[in-house]
Amino acid sequence: MPSQKVLEQKQQLVTELAERIQGSVAGIIVDYKGISVEDDTKLRKELREADVKYTVVKNTLIKRAAEKAGLNGIDDVLNGASAIATSENDYVAAARILQKFADGHDTFSVKTGYLDNEVISLEKIQSLAKLPSREVLLANVLGAFQAPIASFARAVQAIVDKSGEEAPAESADAPAEA
Repeated sequence: MPSQKVLEQKQQLVTELAERIQGSVAGIIVDYKGISVEDDTKLRKELREADVKYTVVKNTLIKRAAEKAGLNGIDDVLNGASAIATSENDYVAAARILQKFADGHDTFSVKTGYLDNEVISLEKIQSLAKLPSREVLLANVLGAFQAPIASFARAVQAIVDKSGEEAPAESADAPAEA
C-alpha cells in the first residue's frame, strides 16, 4: 500500500495533467518504447521549440487525468509505455512532429490524439501531420492578401511608364512660344 505522501503526489500529478489537457487545443499519446536517449533528446528539443509539452506518464495517471478533464475514449490504447504531448495553441505541431518521428522509428508509434477535448482517429492525426506549420499557413494567407495589391501596383506602374514614353519630347532647338 503506497504511503499517504505518494498518493498525494500522484493526485497532484493527475490534477496538473487534467488541467494541462483542458488547457490544450490538441494532444497526442504515443508509445515511446525502444528509442535511444539521443533520439529522445532530439525529439524533446523539437517539441520544446514548437511549444509542445511532452511528458512520460503512467497509463493509470493519464487515464485518471483524461477522465477528470472530460476526455473519454482513450482507455483502450493505454497500455505499454506511454507519453503525452500537449499544445496550448497549435493544432498541428504535436501531430506533425510525433508522426514524422514515428515514421522514422519502427518501435515508436502514435496511439491516439485529441482536438478541442475530443478524441480523434489515427487517420485524422496523420492528416494533421501533413499540414504545414502555423507560420507557413499564415505566410500563405498573407501572400494571398498581398497578391492583388502587388498586381494593382504593377499595373499602375506600367501605366505611368507607358504614359511617360508617349509624352512628346521637347527639343532644345525649337523656339519657345511667348
